[in-house]
Amino acid sequence: MAVAATAVAVAATAVAVAATAVAVAATAVAVAATDPAEEPGGGTPGEPPTTDPAPTDPPSTVPPPPETTAPAPTPTEPVPPTPSPTAPTTTAAPPPAPSTPARTSAPGANPPASPRLGVRVTTGDVRLGEAYWKARRTTTTLRVTVANTGDVAQRMRLTYTLPPGLTDAGTAGCSPTGGGDHRCGEWRTAPGARFSALLRVRVDAAAWRRMPLSGTVRVSATAPGVRGSAGDKQGFAVLFPPGPPVPGIALRAGEVAFDIGANASELDVRLGNTGRVDAAGRVEVVLPTGVSVPVPPAGCAAVSATRTRCDVGTVPSGDTAVLRLPLAATAQAQRDAPLAGAVVGRLDPGSGRTRQVQMSFRITAAATETVAVATPAPVGSPGMIAAADPGFFGAGGSVRHAALALIAVSGLLVALTLGLAVVSLRRRLAAPGDPAPAPTPAD
Repeated sequence: MAVAATAVAVAATAVAVAATAVAVAATAVAVAATDPAEEPGGGTPGEPPTTDPAPTDPPSTVPPPPETTAPAPTPTEPVPPTPSPTAPTTTAAPPPAPSTPARTSAPGANPPASPRLGVRVTTGDVRLGEAYWKARRTTTTLRVTVANTGDVAQRMRLTYTLPPGLTDAGTAGCSPTGGGDHRCGEWRTAPGARFSALLRVRVDAAAWRRMPLSGTVRVSATAPGVRGSAGDKQGFAVLFPPGPPVPGIALRAGEVAFDIGANASELDVRLGNTGRVDAAGRVEVVLPTGVSVPVPPAGCAAVSATRTRCDVGTVPSGDTAVLRLPLAATAQAQRDAPLAGAVVGRLDPGSGRTRQVQMSFRITAAATETVAVATPAPVGSPGMIAAADPGFFGAGGSVRHAALALIAVSGLLVALTLGLAVVSLRRRLAAPGDPAPAPTPAD
């Protein structure tokens, strides 16, 4: 009986350990679901890894462009902010009047929902005209549109990265942090507010030699009393016109767009011979990282991982050769879109000077960016691709693995202990009884 009692005690202890492991696992899941999301390099999304003082004044704002894909605004939609030299002034419309009186103390009423952070950023492109080829440097603007998609007033901060050959031309409220990175002051926005900022950008006269060029804009949002942050980012392309101008040759390249299913797309290139003699044509396509030509068509071959060369044959005088290249993009490249690619066109008449020009083209994707929102759910650009979890259990996977392992060990211990107890009881029941007392000898 002592053995059975001991076995039962051990089994009870194992059950208690298993219950503790379950509680630890549940706590780990809850903590992982509420901890602020971090980028691979650490820190909150949208914040550069620096300790220098940040600008206090944000860029001035302008009215945003009309939304083409969003649903029609309702009478209760917040009014866009008024342009200001420092911070935008945002005004939220009053909430609609309730149809029935609110019950503040009704039994069993649902508690108010937690504040939800949310931000969305969209960008234009840096588009250069023909005047670029005649200027020593060109100053233009990059339009960035920011929207507070949460349900609470937020503090929003903007950072952006310019590619080589581009520098900031003195955007008020922003300062460089090194490596092409810049950060700007903080906006205070009401729920539903939407506005644009114009970033002044200077493009060097030799920047075209580095094409294709792309940059990135990030926005992060926080709110007093709300844990975590929300973030969104989008790329922008630097688009150069065909050039430098050379007589006798014309080049055009279409835009490439990947759909939500990440299906292969096509790039159309037109190489025109505007000279007086026939010439052999050649086209080279330079793609950004993550975009490739999966199966080069006849006459094309990969020169490197990002460059494909195609011979289009003889292009008669006054004629145009048309080339169609299939393109594929990784999920990461689609999240980084819009991106830029480059096309180099070349005509060799055999006798005479070879003519060559190049230009850049835009690459877009229906899925642009995953938005990290720590409290309480992700909000961001429509049509976004879900980011891959760091492990089967996502963030905090090591804690969950340990808890699950402890649960499994505890279960095995319970089964083993109960088995020993059953075996011990069976042995005691099967053992022979005490010997009968010896008969007393007769007198």
